[in-house]
Amino acid sequence: MHSVHLAVLMTSHDRRARTLSALRALEEQRGLPAGTTFGVHLVDTGSTDGTPEAVRLRHPAVEVMSVGADVPHNQALRVASRNSRSGGGGGGPLGGAPGGPTHSWTHQLWLDDRVELFPDALANLLRTAAAAGTGTVVVGAVRNAYGDTVYSGRRGRSLVLVEPGEHRPEPCDTYDGRVVLVPRAVYDLVGDPDKVFRHRMGDYDHGCRARRAGVTAFVAPGHAGECVGGPDAPGSREPGIGVREALRRVTSVQELPLHPWWVYCLRHTWPWAPYLMLSPYARTAARATLGRRRG
Repeated sequence: MHSVHLAVLMTSHDRRARTLSALRALEEQRGLPAGTTFGVHLVDTGSTDGTPEAVRLRHPAVEVMSVGADVPHNQALRVASRNSRSGGGGGGPLGGAPGGPTHSWTHQLWLDDRVELFPDALANLLRTAAAAGTGTVVVGAVRNAYGDTVYSGRRGRSLVLVEPGEHRPEPCDTYDGRVVLVPRAVYDLVGDPDKVFRHRMGDYDHGCRARRAGVTAFVAPGHAGECVGGPDAPGSREPGIGVREALRRVTSVQELPLHPWWVYCLRHTWPWAPYLMLSPYARTAARATLGRRRG
């Protein structure tokens, strides 16, 4: 295997303990090819719990950029990618001090700060990528504390979750952006997640655009890590809220804002785009209506 230089892209917001755990698990990776180097590019979106300061203190090799709390996840990931191309921070050996340009990276690794990688996860991703070829995206499946797969590759128009195989990679059509290894050749072809998707759907759109460009994607064997912390807030699914509030939440930047969702449907689900565009909002209204009646 040729030398591997990883640009690890992360974002954070008021999850100091989780972010530090994710970085510690990254530092403790084992079985990597000799000479593997990486630079971590973390964009913190207005944390008030001391996340940036704690990262700089405990992981001085990490490049940390602080931006406003109004910068959503997908936009922050794009900033991290831009930083990885600008030559700032990182570039040393695993766990080493920063230094040297990072424009020569061979892969980007999207890593969600709520995921603690298992010790051999990165070696498994790189091994899968080497076997699949330079034009292949490799996805790391993530499980919860109960052992259930919660993030992985996705298949079909309904985005069915792909269970990882025990010994062989599983093909997928697109992917959740929690643990994703993007080779340089794929990045040069597809680029960053599209800025039209400010928070969600940028990962799904990226996978669909990659597939359309002839890029294959596989879920690596086994689970890459575990998602720590409690479940996300119920949002538009919260019991007892009215239809108006449910629709306000489902169309917010945290869920399915109208314009980005229409762009996604138009790009990837034609001729079913009009139906699929309306269906999540109709389901949300119906669920809130029935919830109020039962209450």
